[in-house]
Amino acid sequence: MSSAAEREAVAGKRAAEDGRAAAVANGVRRAAVPPCAGSAWPGTAVPLGARFRTGPDGVTGTNFALWAGGAEAVDLCLFDERGAERRVRLTELTHEIWHGFVPGVRPGQRYGYRVHGRWDPWTGARWNPAKLLLDPYARAVDGDFRLPPQVYGHVRDWPEQHVADTVRDDRDSAPYVPKGVVVHDDDDWADDHRPKTPWADSVIYELHVRGFTRRHPGIPPELRGTYAGLAHPAAIGHLVRLGVTAVELLPVHQFAHESHLLERGLSNYWGYNSIGYFAPHAAYAASGTRGEQVGEFKRMVRALHAAGIEVILDVVYNHTAEAGELGPTLSLKGIDNRGYYRLQPDARRYADYTGCGNTLHVVRPHVLRLITDSLRYWVTEMGVDGFRFDLAAALARSMHDVDMLSPFLAVIAQDPVLRRVKLIAEPWDVGSGGYQVGAFPPLWTEWNDRYRNAVRDFWRHALPDVREMGYRLSGSSDLYAWGGRRPYASVNFITAHDGFTLRDLVSYERKHNEANGEGNRDGTDDNRAWNCGTEGETADEGIRALRRRQTRNLLTTLLLSTGVPMLVAGDEMGRTQGGNNNAYCQDNEIGWVDWSLLDDPGWRGLADLTARLIALRHAHPVLRRRAFFSGRPQTADGLRDLAWFTPRGTEMTERDWYAPAATLGMYLSGRDIPGRDERGAPIVDDSFLAVLHAGERPVGFTLPAAPWAERYEVVADTGREEQDAAPGTSHPAGAEITVAGRTVLLLRVAG
Repeated sequence: MSSAAEREAVAGKRAAEDGRAAAVANGVRRAAVPPCAGSAWPGTAVPLGARFRTGPDGVTGTNFALWAGGAEAVDLCLFDERGAERRVRLTELTHEIWHGFVPGVRPGQRYGYRVHGRWDPWTGARWNPAKLLLDPYARAVDGDFRLPPQVYGHVRDWPEQHVADTVRDDRDSAPYVPKGVVVHDDDDWADDHRPKTPWADSVIYELHVRGFTRRHPGIPPELRGTYAGLAHPAAIGHLVRLGVTAVELLPVHQFAHESHLLERGLSNYWGYNSIGYFAPHAAYAASGTRGEQVGEFKRMVRALHAAGIEVILDVVYNHTAEAGELGPTLSLKGIDNRGYYRLQPDARRYADYTGCGNTLHVVRPHVLRLITDSLRYWVTEMGVDGFRFDLAAALARSMHDVDMLSPFLAVIAQDPVLRRVKLIAEPWDVGSGGYQVGAFPPLWTEWNDRYRNAVRDFWRHALPDVREMGYRLSGSSDLYAWGGRRPYASVNFITAHDGFTLRDLVSYERKHNEANGEGNRDGTDDNRAWNCGTEGETADEGIRALRRRQTRNLLTTLLLSTGVPMLVAGDEMGRTQGGNNNAYCQDNEIGWVDWSLLDDPGWRGLADLTARLIALRHAHPVLRRRAFFSGRPQTADGLRDLAWFTPRGTEMTERDWYAPAATLGMYLSGRDIPGRDERGAPIVDDSFLAVLHAGERPVGFTLPAAPWAERYEVVADTGREEQDAAPGTSHPAGAEITVAGRTVLLLRVAG
């Protein structure tokens, strides 16, 4: 340590010592709480968490087990209906796990922990028994996270903020934090039937439990915004009509709101601020928060499974709601700060690869155990079918760098439960070297933002050539054709919760995030959007019609592309956020789905088109291939499984790929699909020609002649406002047809 650093450390320690004395003098002291009353039986160190069971001599009670590696003592705190606290010291310590069996404690009991140890922030030690801590393994949480000064381990309002995190706050936090709830689980899922949809056949629909159901007129008011609301036939009926095979739920792990949002009267609507990895977020429960939320979530999963729809959870294991050194002490920070979080060489500070203040130290065995235990719990006991990992590159870091042989990825690959479910990576984080699109190993699929960028740029006519578009339409073989990966490794999306909605993508070019209260500084400036000539809503019917056409173009492109398509709730009916591209804190009409759009003459046809295209995708294996195209002749007549054409009707040359172009013809052969069906027979399908024209003016397109086809039948034409039925027009091969400006034309090969 340099002499300057030593002086700073000494000064910091002295300031902290002075601060403690001043804090006592100014009344910042721990509230009176009862001493430990009663004792626990030894119990067992496994499983972690609170488990109701029958103990010795047939006595019922609950076994509590908490990993707290460097702690000096652990108190279990039990709360009665009036909030009175009773403490029980856990005296048994096995492999750094403090445990005990408490007779008579039954499901519904609220509890937390106080963990004793050194307060030495300069070495990363932040134990403070004045702070009631949430059990990381709590399977239900009762109460809301508020963030008054008492819930911080340090004196938050210390005058010298540069050392505030070193001054311990001894006030009791118990009255201000939620408690864990003991849950009894006797559900074996015997009556549940998982859809087990193959990856290649999947169509994902990203939705927010609250936002999807909050304004639905067919859901009873008392169920809107809840798991029960999503399980309601009115909600599931819409998903079935669309034909999606899986819902991807924005975070449903128990989460907390950030202080800067609460101070502005807002909340973390999206929920990417987890604090309880085993507990369904209590605010989404209609039935209660003393364990009832667990059963309600399970019933929702069963209802979706019965409709043939899988449940994928968006999970946030890269960071927690405790933020950095100036954040609150809610759980892991007070259990063993050094054991759970990545710290910098200056151990007061956190290594932040997430942009959220902290990063879980996944290399450590107990942290890896916490994550994998949580994942297995949601699969085996809560019935879910897969996970989308937020900022997955942060989980794949070894000591510092992203490592595709990291412990996290290795454990997932060998786990007999987790390797069988759907695994989706958001393949980046905010740290150095964090962008990892195309790098995750087999078993994993990835959000493909290069697909998003290429399709957005093509339809706003901003690509220098069509090479990138060719790769993205055909499955992104340049990214995924290695190590046994398949086209369905690419989760194709044009919009997601983060960014513009589809309608806003064609209505705004600039973000309009003023409602977030951050001076419009938040959210990306790289929108790759085109507003069709006017920023925001307009009464100009010409612009409105063009915007509807562009949404049809984008949706049609997505659903015809090789890979796994992901839609965002409400995009199929023209949902708008008024140009807000970062609506993470908008738990209101900005963030909720507006179901009245289904009755809007301008937008109701979009949902019909979406359902027709998904049905077409389900009916034709050539649109959901399980292997990459070869692009080589498969038969003596020279036909290839994939061919590209210019508007002249000729196959594209190397020069064509490098030339500016607004029109692209893609021929998909149904004769040459690799693989066989379940009975071993070859898979044969229709062949299709898709013509994508992003230019403003109509273009003549010559349909490829023999041997490609004898004639073509129009299946979809985004130039038409109404899409109630297939257009049904037939054209002879070799004929020149006129493709309207900014149109996708899909033709089936006949003859």
